[in-house]
Amino acid sequence: MANSDLVGTLIFLLTGLFTYKGFTDKQYLEENLFHVDKILIDKEYRRIFTSGFLHANWIHFGFNMGTLLAFSYFMQSTLGATNFLLIYFVSLLGGDLLALYIHRNHGDYRALGASGAVCGVLLASVVLFPEARFNIPFSDASIPRWILAIAFVLLSIFGIKKSWGNIGHDAHLGGGLCGVFLTMAMQPSILKTNWWIILLIVVPSVAFLILMVKKPEIMMIDNYWGIDFAERKQEHKVKKSQINRIRLDYLLEKIKREGLDSLSKKERAALEKLKDEL
Repeated sequence: MANSDLVGTLIFLLTGLFTYKGFTDKQYLEENLFHVDKILIDKEYRRIFTSGFLHANWIHFGFNMGTLLAFSYFMQSTLGATNFLLIYFVSLLGGDLLALYIHRNHGDYRALGASGAVCGVLLASVVLFPEARFNIPFSDASIPRWILAIAFVLLSIFGIKKSWGNIGHDAHLGGGLCGVFLTMAMQPSILKTNWWIILLIVVPSVAFLILMVKKPEIMMIDNYWGIDFAERKQEHKVKKSQINRIRLDYLLEKIKREGLDSLSKKERAALEKLKDEL
């Protein structure tokens, strides 16, 4: 087996071994999965790392490791085995750290899986070759990787906001961003050639994270953006109505004082419009 295949295969085998151990030994699973109180209160920081080698079921494992192996050979051939490992494990830690921050007040929050690491590898491959095509499993269709990346960012942001499904969208986004930033550091030339896809990934993701830090209420109000927009729209309507009322009162006062013929053509048109609106 070529060296470029070996690293991804070793990750696959080790993760499969520890996942199986978690299935057969519940105490081992409980001692190593991601658990907010255990990490922050009991200071069991190893869980941030060990949880990435456990999975909820074989489907979860297969999806993560299948995605990893789909990009493993390409990434190691492009960046080298050491850089590939660096992206994988830094993305794993980065994804879990973002999840830890978001759920810092949710003491019973638990998670497991290598999704953050895999998302880091996935987005790293996108910023390297955004125009390359991704083959959709079980079909002959394919799409450019940059479309996949945009869909990933949007799904992650709204998934975090709406808590969609039993999925660690926060770990996905954190891991994905780590993969992008590390790849930029390893291959600075992509800042000139592939700047557009980097911006499409980084700008909305970082903007959302900043907003989440500065306005944490967005995570507590289900329809935060919708309410905000509705309130602003209503405020605009009230202000416009008040201004129109002032204009109408002025025109009516002028008619009372000087007669209808004193209105200019423009003022007559405004009067008719205001009468209809009010």
